[in-house]
Amino acid sequence: MSQLFRRKIYSDTDTSTGLLRVLGVWDIVFFGIAAIIGAGSFSSLGEAVFRGGPGVILLYLICGFACGFTALCYAEFASRIPTAGSAYTYAYASFGELIAWIIGWALIMEYSFGNIYVAFSWSDYFTSFLGRLGMHIPDYLTCSYTEARKAFQYGSENKELLNAWKTAPLIGSLKFIVDIPALVINGLITWLCYVGVKESKNFNNSLVILKLGVIVLVILVGFAYINTDNWTPVSPATGTPSFMPNGFAGVMSAVSGVFFAYIGFDALSVLSEETKDPQKTLPKGMIISLVLCTVIYIALTLVLTGMVDYKKFDGVGDPLSFIFEKTNANVAWMELVVSFVAIVAITTVLLVFQMGQPRIWYAMSRDGLMPQRFQKIHPKYKTPSYATIITGVVVGIPILFTDKTFILDFTSIGTIFAFVLVCAGVLVLPAKEKIKGRFHLPYVNGKIIFPVVFIGGLIAFYYWQPEFFHNLTDWSDPSEGEFRASIFFFILINLILCILAFVKNLSLIPLVGLSSCLYLLTGMSHDNWFWFGLWFLIGMVIYFCYGYRNSKLGKELKSK
Repeated sequence: MSQLFRRKIYSDTDTSTGLLRVLGVWDIVFFGIAAIIGAGSFSSLGEAVFRGGPGVILLYLICGFACGFTALCYAEFASRIPTAGSAYTYAYASFGELIAWIIGWALIMEYSFGNIYVAFSWSDYFTSFLGRLGMHIPDYLTCSYTEARKAFQYGSENKELLNAWKTAPLIGSLKFIVDIPALVINGLITWLCYVGVKESKNFNNSLVILKLGVIVLVILVGFAYINTDNWTPVSPATGTPSFMPNGFAGVMSAVSGVFFAYIGFDALSVLSEETKDPQKTLPKGMIISLVLCTVIYIALTLVLTGMVDYKKFDGVGDPLSFIFEKTNANVAWMELVVSFVAIVAITTVLLVFQMGQPRIWYAMSRDGLMPQRFQKIHPKYKTPSYATIITGVVVGIPILFTDKTFILDFTSIGTIFAFVLVCAGVLVLPAKEKIKGRFHLPYVNGKIIFPVVFIGGLIAFYYWQPEFFHNLTDWSDPSEGEFRASIFFFILINLILCILAFVKNLSLIPLVGLSSCLYLLTGMSHDNWFWFGLWFLIGMVIYFCYGYRNSKLGKELKSK
């Protein structure tokens, strides 16, 4: 059993010493905005608004809070482990090989499967842009089969999806519905990653300025078309106006769409060796970028939900241009501007994610946990060529048969789980000597503070919503049963954390990050957990059939 948790020891010789410290605070901020402001703002925001209504603003605050503490934990790991790494590398050092494998397997969800959603988003904006230029692609060639079928079965208001189902040609008894633009952009991005792409911080900063400029324009123009009645739509359950028309459980059901907007900020943790004065610069840049992006998302949500009834965002993949369509604000030039910039912005997100996944596989292969072919470097382009091609296949095939909602949930639960392990990993790290020029996570003893804050908050929430606690163990309710069960286990785990914090004097910052990320998991449905469990079951089979037997660390330990 101990062999499953063998840890890899990293030393200063594991890293290159030739990296230049050229990144300042605002470079880190711009990289953070580049990673966060992408498909989350231009696409998944629509799905989040549809699920949670105007009240989804609260969820953006919760996610921003959780990500802020998680960012500090990532910065702590980055300062300790010299290898350009990720959550996989960090887990290998803190928890051991089995957990590292699980994290690596989860990162496939974040990078590869996340790009499936981003490819769908790119397709939505691309076809929308072409349509505004007078070029129309048949609807059955611009969406997935599953998405169109669900829209038809459940009476969606999305006309494009309904039309795709009704007009699709038949091949035998099967309707031919394929998202061609999503497949094409995946192929092009895979090719770009295969031949290698060099990016500079100046290009990145210019692109971020362009994206922010358009988002500010959306907020300013959209503000003039806000109807405040849309912020308190009629609740289907009570028949009364409400900021949260689907209740707080409805808001939490949007956690996948909201959290998807934040994934990618963890990439900043690998920039510590290129950052000037990383002890101050890296955490400051991370927090500033998260605060700015949270404010931007809240402002966008206020504009979207104020301009258009939240129910109209069902299946909408291009919400920022959708609000300016003829049936809504009818501002044609804004539709065109937003669609074009969204295509550029989402393309860069595709590129970053598609470049990230092969390098995760490369790192796992280097440790012997994946086949050696994933280490293959192209002799001319100097890229992990085999891993890049496999990534393109892994992203491309599901485009044929899956839909945005499923992929959104699937990606978010895997990423939140990775964040949970990163925060927990910091709690088990030994104390380190403070070295000048490296980030050090401030130690605040959580012995008293964490139990008092959590239990005090629990008592306050009980007096605010006593009925919720009276029904906490009633998990049979069709609308809130799953959420109640999740909250029950969330409370139980946090009470255990309170005891551990008191006994072991645990650090407050990773405790708060861990607790916050665990709370985000309460918004996941049983379907999310089923597919999440199935995915990891497959991962465990692969690990024990291949990774455990071929682990380089395992072989080194046996040879001693």
